[in-house]
Amino acid sequence: MTHDPHTRPIDLHAACCGHDGVDHAKRQTLDMLAQGGLAAALATLMGGLPGPARAQDDDIVRIGYLPITDATPLLVAHAKGFYADEGLEAEQPTLIRGWSPLIEGFAANKFNLVHFLKPIPVWMRYNNDFPVKIMAWAHTNGSALVVGRHTEITDFSGLGGKQVAVPFWYSMHNIVLQYALRSAGITPVIKAQGEPLAPNECNLQVLPPPEMPPALAARKIDAYIVAEPFNALGELMAGARMLRFTGDIWKNHPCCVVCMNEQVTQAKPEWTQAVMNAVVRGSIYASQNKEEVAELLSKDGMGYLPAPAPVVKRAMTVYDDNAEYMETGAIKNVAEYQNGRIDFQPWPYPSATRMIVEAMTETVVSGETTFLQGLDPQFVADDLVDYAFVKAALEKFPEWKNDPSVNPGDPYNREEVLKL
Repeated sequence: MTHDPHTRPIDLHAACCGHDGVDHAKRQTLDMLAQGGLAAALATLMGGLPGPARAQDDDIVRIGYLPITDATPLLVAHAKGFYADEGLEAEQPTLIRGWSPLIEGFAANKFNLVHFLKPIPVWMRYNNDFPVKIMAWAHTNGSALVVGRHTEITDFSGLGGKQVAVPFWYSMHNIVLQYALRSAGITPVIKAQGEPLAPNECNLQVLPPPEMPPALAARKIDAYIVAEPFNALGELMAGARMLRFTGDIWKNHPCCVVCMNEQVTQAKPEWTQAVMNAVVRGSIYASQNKEEVAELLSKDGMGYLPAPAPVVKRAMTVYDDNAEYMETGAIKNVAEYQNGRIDFQPWPYPSATRMIVEAMTETVVSGETTFLQGLDPQFVADDLVDYAFVKAALEKFPEWKNDPSVNPGDPYNREEVLKL
């Protein structure tokens, strides 16, 4: 079912995010982060702190998250009592409506367990000397490119001369989109709105995810690429049509990652291991019970996500059983990839980290890019990610190997696969 955007005004902010607009002060900071100024913004956010953030004095688990499906393992672990099973006290997770305040809260030790877009900890650690560590992946797949039904776009070559929104310049979404555009003979560009485009140019702009469905419904953009549940929301309420799932291009790609303060992990290894045990159990449970988890997380369940249950369920479960997706080519590689719309396995494959760092140097962005100079992909894979705690948890709970995104014969290694 789709919604005709011309029948009545659509309050998509309220529909998905439980509010009737955007905090413009936070949006200004978010836009600055997205447009390439994350390093400078982080310096401002953390400039008043007395050195690197200090470890919490107590052992309470304090979770900060955005209202997206990327946060699922952290939230399921709370909802199902997995932290308590590990002897931990966990506060009610705190919903944050933007990346900027989540970064600030983590830097100030308001939160000791968060999920970030993968480039965020890269900037924090190497531009700001902040002791962030990637502890696990929060999910695999879980993003897509949707186009407006006002367009006749049927493949990536149809994006020539069009306006497309991405959530961040430095994001998996921008990397995959530009890979697909180049493969289709389309040149990604960043031009002012209204500036003429050549037929083979696709103009990119950054929009915060909650603004993407309204912009598409109003025909201010022709397409957007983002994490769920904003694609499902666009399909149900903004006249969006699925063009391609990113997980059908880059097999089982990461997007958001679970992060902690390295000072905490070093000072409290037993506590850290207990937290990671709970997170891994949350990931396994989500992998095995997607429909139940979608209901549980939605505003019709326990309310961790303010989106209604039908939106979250679509975002988690509707995939190769949808005839339209198969007929239109939104899904082409599922027989080989054996993945879902979103999948959950926590192991942070070094090969993916290396590929992301390499791809960032080839991706057209707006803003400062000098931080990438001399950034060695293998060094980042070795230094930024802590593999020990998550691996111990995975050995304790081997059911993680049952997720379709894991090769049970060689679960800790893989080759990255991208193809159209």
